[in-house]
Formats: sequence, structure tokens, C-alpha cells
Amino acid sequence: MHDPATLLAVVNPAAGGGVCGKRAPAVVDRLRQSGVKIDVVETRAAGQATELAREAVAAGRRHFIAVGGDGTSYELINGIFSGALPAGERPSLGMLPLGTGNSFLRDFTDQGAEYAIEAIIAGKTRPCDLIRCTHTRGALHFINIFSIGFVADVGATRNRNFSGLGEFGYTLSTVLRVAALRPYTFPMQIDGHPEDREPLTFLSFNNSRFTGGKMMMAPDANTRDGLLDIIRVGRLGRVGLLRTFPKIFSGTHVQHPAVRCYQAPGLDLRLAEDIDVMVDGEMIKCNPRRLEVVPGALDVRT
Repeated sequence: MHDPATLLAVVNPAAGGGVCGKRAPAVVDRLRQSGVKIDVVETRAAGQATELAREAVAAGRRHFIAVGGDGTSYELINGIFSGALPAGERPSLGMLPLGTGNSFLRDFTDQGAEYAIEAIIAGKTRPCDLIRCTHTRGALHFINIFSIGFVADVGATRNRNFSGLGEFGYTLSTVLRVAALRPYTFPMQIDGHPEDREPLTFLSFNNSRFTGGKMMMAPDANTRDGLLDIIRVGRLGRVGLLRTFPKIFSGTHVQHPAVRCYQAPGLDLRLAEDIDVMVDGEMIKCNPRRLEVVPGALDVRT
């Protein structure tokens, strides 16, 4: 029988091109030598972290560490909140980006793994909102970002055609999607606002500020304010998009006249079919119907 206070570290050894798997044992030893009680399991396939977390919650575990990137955290969160967690209980999640990136951590530090290690040793936690997305086949959860439109189509193009090209695959996909740029219509009703059916370039629903490493998609987002930060980029031409998109690294893209920013506890989408979605660095295809904040549902170790 495990100690309920023991942390369960779920390691994705393939993260960072295998660097994560090589670094993890030394970091785990450091945590143990500092007095942290920790058990370790490794994933062998995509999606396995979700199953491991679901089984662990059912067995009484409540404290986790995602050892990998944003995708590992995303899988763990969806396992933790898949239904076995008793109402009112607040689990905890630490993040160790060993060899890969973690956009969520950048809201709190630019020191990455070292900061995360020290936070776990110190036992530091803070409440964090969770976002629940109800779609036509069920529900998913996230703590960082959910994007549709141009941004998601770039990610989908890269995954389907250029996944073996690394960062160059994203560059090539961006060029191709800009060349084929078209307006999107995603009927949406933000809580407290009228329905919006105007053409747009992309929509981003954010709990935290950063995505894709250093891109500050939502400069005013706060992970514990009970609100989604909604970034709506209206219709742009190819030149306008190429001029505006780089400003995302400083957060000044929100000053463009075509960009509208909202804060709300939730919103509804009324789409006719499944679409490509980028959620916490992962690409999925679904028909999202409702996004809503679950305030303070998670303690993050930061």
C-alpha cells in the first residue's frame, strides 16, 4: 500500500528526443535525497500517461509529477479528472520539463526545470484553474491553451505531413497555411455577450499567458482568476498575418485593430462538424461545444 503523500512521477522517456529519459533518474535521486517521497513509472506510448493517472487516482493517489513536456502534463490532467476523483478533492501536479519545453511553467519562471525541482523540494503549491471542454463525444481538460483556426491548422499540417522535420516542419507548415489562408467562421457565444458569427483568422482560449515556449498569446491571463482569456483574431490578409503574428512573442499582437480580447468564465461554440484543435501542445480533432472554467480545481507545484 502506497503512502497517500507520495508523489507519482510519470516519465515520458521519449520527450526531448530521448533526453528526458536520460536525465530523469538523476533528478529523481536528487528529489529523494532532499526528502521527497516519490514513485516513478514510465510511459511507452502516446496516451498511456492518461491511463496511468486514471488508475492511480482510483487507487487513492492525489499527487503527481509530469516528467516531460506540455503533452505529458495534458495527458496526466485528463487522467486525473476523468471521473474517478471524488468531488471537492484537489489533486496536485508538478512539472519537470527535462529536455523539452513547458509553456505553462513560463508563466512563473524562465528557469524551467531547475525552478520546478526547487519548487517540488520546497513543497510549494498554488491553486490553479482547470478548463473543461465538453465536445460531441465527451469531455477533455486543460490548463494552458485551446486554439482553433489558422494556428490549429498549422499544427495539424505539420503533424500529418512534416512530423519528422522538427522545427522546420512548423516553418514549412506555416508557409503552406499562409499561402492557402482563408477566413474561418466559428459561431461562438461568450458568456454575457451576443453570438459572434463574424469571419476570423483564429481563436485562442487561454488559462495561462504563454504557448509554444515563448509566445505570449494571452498577456493578461491569470491561472487563478476564474476566467478564460479569449483572443479573437479577426480577418487578416496574408501580409497582415505575416506582419502581426511575430508580435505574439512580446504580446503586442493584441494591440492590432483586428484583435479583440475578452475575459469570461465560459463560452459556447456552435460548429457543424469536427475541426482541428490545438490543446496544450497536442493536436486533436473534435467538435467543441462548451468551454468553462473550474476555479481552483488543481494545485500546481510552482
